Amino acid sequence: MNTETNSTILNTSSNNTGILRIILNNPLKQNVLSDEMMTKIQEALDHSILDNKTRVIIISANGPIFSAGHDLKQLKEARQNSDKGKKYFKKILQKCSKLMQTIINNPKPVIAEVSGVATAAGCQLVASCDLAYASKSAKFATPGVNIGLFCSTPMVALSRNISNKHSMEMLLTGDLISSEQAAKVGLINEMVTDNKLKDFVFDKALKISKKSSMTIKIGKEAFYKQKNMTLSEAYDYASNTMVENMLKIDAKEGINAFLDKRKPNWQDK
Repeated sequence: MNTETNSTILNTSSNNTGILRIILNNPLKQNVLSDEMMTKIQEALDHSILDNKTRVIIISANGPIFSAGHDLKQLKEARQNSDKGKKYFKKILQKCSKLMQTIINNPKPVIAEVSGVATAAGCQLVASCDLAYASKSAKFATPGVNIGLFCSTPMVALSRNISNKHSMEMLLTGDLISSEQAAKVGLINEMVTDNKLKDFVFDKALKISKKSSMTIKIGKEAFYKQKNMTLSEAYDYASNTMVENMLKIDAKEGINAFLDKRKPNWQDK
């Protein structure tokens, strides 16, 4: 059964595989992360957390631009406010930061499927996803420096994915990099031929969707938490996490299934 939700700027679709697709659908405005677009994405992600049928999320976009980042026209208009836009700027950046953290904190894996250009906060969106795959024609940039506005918030996601030198090169030059280079530096997992990208990402999502959602939830949360710990703290935390994981029904079933040479019957518990 397929379920589709269409709005002016964001579409969603899902089926009985447990894969939810969130589609940026404002190509005429380069799928900018406007105030309205971020609200729609946030709502879709919040709903996915509560929806037990959703097991994996794919974020993609219609048109040649995956996302050009924040809506500069909205930011310009806010300068007419009495505070020169400060209150609105803060609201937008906090809203964006919450959105990116929702992706990280979502217990379901989130995959970026990039078939166009992703710049500034659009690049940040890609970097915030757990996995990212891009077409050969896709490109990435953090070009804020070119307009006098350093990409400081995209920098947070970028610097947590790639090395300092590669991050700073993108941030200081504002240059576009190819999907091949993005894969080399670790911004995306893999570059895929344009006409095969959608099927490739779906197959990857389908493979993940067949795992125990309980195990995925524990593992994803642990992965991001341990990264901010010292080595000894990380091992203590991971050891305790594995102990709790071992006590779960699915861990018992998975180990028994492996030893019995059969497929496991997951209960997601």
